[in-house]
Amino acid sequence: MLAESIPVIDVRSPSEFLSGHFPGALNIPLFNDLERAGVGIKYKNEGRLPAIIEGLNKAGPLLSQKLKQAYKIGHQGKLLVHCWRGGMRSEAMAWLFSLSGIDTKVLTGGYKAYRHYLIEKLAEKRKTIVLGGMTGSSKTHILRFLRGKGQQVVDLEALANHKGSAFGSLGQLPQPTTEHFSNLLFDELKRLDVNKPIWMEDESRNIGTVFIPSAFYQNMQETPVVILMMDAEIRLPGLLREYSSFPPESLKASVMKISKRLGGDNTRDAIDAIDSGNFARAIEITLRYYDKTYSYGLKKKMGGNIVIVKTDTDDIDVNALKILEASKGIVFEV
Repeated sequence: MLAESIPVIDVRSPSEFLSGHFPGALNIPLFNDLERAGVGIKYKNEGRLPAIIEGLNKAGPLLSQKLKQAYKIGHQGKLLVHCWRGGMRSEAMAWLFSLSGIDTKVLTGGYKAYRHYLIEKLAEKRKTIVLGGMTGSSKTHILRFLRGKGQQVVDLEALANHKGSAFGSLGQLPQPTTEHFSNLLFDELKRLDVNKPIWMEDESRNIGTVFIPSAFYQNMQETPVVILMMDAEIRLPGLLREYSSFPPESLKASVMKISKRLGGDNTRDAIDAIDSGNFARAIEITLRYYDKTYSYGLKKKMGGNIVIVKTDTDDIDVNALKILEASKGIVFEV
């Protein structure tokens, strides 16, 4: 793809860009958000020519600045430009950038065409293995170990900047939009070998505020699952190390997110435990809720292509090797 070999300039407005964009693309907007809205109103009320004139009035004084930006980015002589549909905005900016001698191409169909293509590709079935296990089983660390052993891994939680639970936003960067998450996901998948298995962590439909694309998520529900079974007392020390370093107020806010499902007594006990510095007690209370929820979901999975791996240790290397060995008998239906 041309977008992988030369710089991509997204000339849509800043809010459009923030909603979702090509991973790695840079934003040089023809109009800011207010200007875009004004030109759109002019087009609707008065027609094409008045809208073009309005656009020139708005963008004209800043065109030299936009040209300088593009020249710095396209210093090797090539650029790929796009707007929403590959229409007037990208054509105008491509003309402007070409004035500096940059070979500027317009993406046919724009970002809209890219999104249609992406959605179709994400719906395709792949050789995927889902790694499951109750909260605190170190699934993310195990996946990293497997990647180090040459396995193909897509870390959905890393793409979403969230660890999946009510506590998942602690210590994380702001989450992308659902739209941009799917862009990042596709960008990861397109680099992988479709003939080899891809490992992913078992997730709910949403990871924090981000939703996994529907067809992709449905495929995850139908793919082989390797589930690591580990008793709560083995999981507790790792969770204590991971979360006890966060401010008590942040921990209490996370507990309150699931207060209705915990129930009044459990919520009060967990908050009191945090206030008294008894983080182990607070984790035990919330862990019972998450274990119950996961067990319910596990019952619905039973009967499918599931491999259970039991362990009596929290050693990541040991458990990862057990999982890798157990996955060797998996048969894919792709």
